[in-house]
Amino acid sequence: MTVTSPYSRPHPTEVAHVTSEAAELLEVLWGRASTGPVSASQLRVLFILEHNEGINLRTLADALGSTPPSTSRLCDRLEAVGFVRRETAVSSRREVQLELSRHGRAFLADLRARREAALQSVLEQMPAAHRAALLTGLDAFCAAASAQIHDNETTDDARTA
Repeated sequence: MTVTSPYSRPHPTEVAHVTSEAAELLEVLWGRASTGPVSASQLRVLFILEHNEGINLRTLADALGSTPPSTSRLCDRLEAVGFVRRETAVSSRREVQLELSRHGRAFLADLRARREAALQSVLEQMPAAHRAALLTGLDAFCAAASAQIHDNETTDDARTA
């Protein structure tokens, strides 16, 4: 891993490389903490439903970049383990809304707690000044990524209108 001086101005390419390496290490750490009964694709469904309660299957499929039949099978499995509920929409009896169940919410809370514990054990090994710099950088990264995702969603919505 390349480490530059905090006083230098690293090029975005270098930062992207190091961030990618950090993301891969996070996947390993989180993989060790994630002993749950769901696949990575199913976990994405749970995260999307957590933030988009009551969406329909087509909207979920679009968010996943998948097809409705594949998404339906993912939801079938999640419903079988009790993490997802399908409800008939009030506005149309033909439309089905997807929701996280109480069990699904509890699973996500437990998963996050295990992931945070794994991260905390690594962060405790870092000097306080580096943790502070990481926090500042991650805050800025989250803001930039959220803005870019929001901009892309707005552009995608405009193209489909």
